[in-house]
Amino acid sequence: MDASLLVIIVVITALVFDFTNGFHDTANSMATSIATGALRPRTAVAFSAVLNLVGALLSVEVAKTISGGIVDDARITPAIVFGGLIGAIMWNLVTWYVGLPSSSSHALFGGLIGATWVASGADAVHFEKVVDKVVAPAIAAPLVAGIVALLATFLTYRLTKRARKSVTDKGFKAGQIASAALMSLAHGTNDAQKTMGIITLTLITAGTLTPGSEPPLWVILSAAIAIALGTYLGGWRITKTLGSGLTTIEAPQGFAAQTSAATVIMASSHLGFALSTTHVASGGIMGSGLARQRDGVRWGVAGRMAAAWGLTLPAAGLVGALAGKVASLGTLGVVAVAVVGMAVALVIWLLSRREPVRPEHVVDEIAAQAETHKVAA
Repeated sequence: MDASLLVIIVVITALVFDFTNGFHDTANSMATSIATGALRPRTAVAFSAVLNLVGALLSVEVAKTISGGIVDDARITPAIVFGGLIGAIMWNLVTWYVGLPSSSSHALFGGLIGATWVASGADAVHFEKVVDKVVAPAIAAPLVAGIVALLATFLTYRLTKRARKSVTDKGFKAGQIASAALMSLAHGTNDAQKTMGIITLTLITAGTLTPGSEPPLWVILSAAIAIALGTYLGGWRITKTLGSGLTTIEAPQGFAAQTSAATVIMASSHLGFALSTTHVASGGIMGSGLARQRDGVRWGVAGRMAAAWGLTLPAAGLVGALAGKVASLGTLGVVAVAVVGMAVALVIWLLSRREPVRPEHVVDEIAAQAETHKVAA
């Protein structure tokens, strides 16, 4: 296959992944605001899409970590990157279909590491960088966000316990709009950069850019637009899980959860840590739920999420390894991987149409959970 054509295919595939990242992670930014009624579902995703786009333009530190730190760019080819992206997209689509808020970021890392390892050898993966920039933040960030959200929620309820609930709810819903904006900015700043880094890595492996280059302007803009479009479509299946399945969210704790998660993500983006915004947002929501009451988290749902988190890197890595190995065989390999990838995506989409989850379903589920909570109280 012509080298230029292969690079174009990989860039388009990277933008498709970025698009799936957007609708897969919409819930990270807007689930709590929708759950408390601070924003209507359609308004929330439009608001989030615009701010994801803006956030993607604020920094390139995470992009530089991916394009020059995770794997040896001299040992891989665009075909290997293509295989890694297919692994990430497949995992995103499967977890979206079942409504599990797994990490798009870890799916991307798993796919890229698996493809590189099998096609170019284990020494082509910089495992010390993987531990330092991926694994360590994956463990620490949700714990930090959860603890900060727990403390913030506890103080919020303590400071406002004498105020009328109708007054505090109104105030915190207004505050949630601001915290949702910050969360959307943070998500765009961290997650869109991962696609920028992958495209930059592809251009480096093709010889178009020199090693160590920052993402060109067209790469930054295209990644920002792709994640914004995906966010606007809204991943309602996952929003339903985070908005009502994990805990019953009230306005004060929603504000605390969003603000805590956004702060952790923005700080990590500044330091170049490619963490999972899904893990951080979920940690913030669980921390806020625990602060309100001891049994405030539905641990069955949390357990399913944790299992998905643990499976993401190896599962995407296995698919990425197979796809990367086949794609590296030549033109027929790339075509075969592309055809299988599109077929799997089509099957998942057709299955999702049999039991669609729309904004009104999310609102109804949240209302039903809130009513159940009132009765139990």
